[in-house]
Amino acid sequence: MELRLEHVTKRFLDLTAVSDVSTVLDNGVYGLLGVNGAGKTTLMRMLCTLIRPTAGRILWEGEDIFEMNMRYRKLLGYLPQDFGFYPDFCAQDYLMYIASIKGLRPAVAKARVEELLHRVGLYQVRQKKMKKFSGGMKRRVGIAQAVLNDPKLLILDEPTSGLDPKERIRFRNLIGELSQDRIVLLSTHIVSDVANVAKGIFLMKDGKICHEGSMEKILREAPVKVWCCRVSGKEADACLNRYQVANFKTDDQGCELRILSEEKPTADAIEETPTLEDVFLYYFGEKAGNEDAAL
Repeated sequence: MELRLEHVTKRFLDLTAVSDVSTVLDNGVYGLLGVNGAGKTTLMRMLCTLIRPTAGRILWEGEDIFEMNMRYRKLLGYLPQDFGFYPDFCAQDYLMYIASIKGLRPAVAKARVEELLHRVGLYQVRQKKMKKFSGGMKRRVGIAQAVLNDPKLLILDEPTSGLDPKERIRFRNLIGELSQDRIVLLSTHIVSDVANVAKGIFLMKDGKICHEGSMEKILREAPVKVWCCRVSGKEADACLNRYQVANFKTDDQGCELRILSEEKPTADAIEETPTLEDVFLYYFGEKAGNEDAAL
């Protein structure tokens, strides 16, 4: 199976939200990394046929997805960033309702819903109203509704936003489990969400894919060196003003810094192997922690 993007562009009046994106995806998990406002949600909404590109084409197995219409949507599972649900529905009733909308026969839907409730760890609370669920439990229901129709393409927009570390780990493991025999595209600004599960990673900035490849390739081609050094408090202030600092740790002996720089920042600085977080900081800088709403 293959999802191909050819020069995909989306403009809103004077704003170009997605600019000339071309790539090919096959089986496996892909991470779309970028700060909020980079164009990730706009790109995903086009992949879900919710909006049309201004220019370019999106092809599934060589056929335009907008011409395929319902044939394509039957292959698609989608978890939007803002996952809507009915608070007075229990998880089981909600999933049965979504299954009916997706056209699953009642007997098939019942078996599929029961299977997925077990798979996402919610079977024991299947009769509990969703308004009483934690954020992580609601996201797990969201994943279940997205895969009800056993989609060949699963699109997840900021799926771990607002989750605690334990739920984030559970979610990543679930994604890895669901990734067999399908394409999974996961959009996030949280590096750890994709570092260990993604077959391929796309770094998106200002509507463009600025770097792509496996994590090994991206780290091998890291455009900046990474240094670890220990300095005094006064020297630390100077380093913060001069360099991109990926990590700052203080103790009784001074400050330990992780610095991104082409030049050696101090005489005793030791070069370190870059991480995906370092590369992310290099491309996105101060914006890397921005929590504002995305395009």
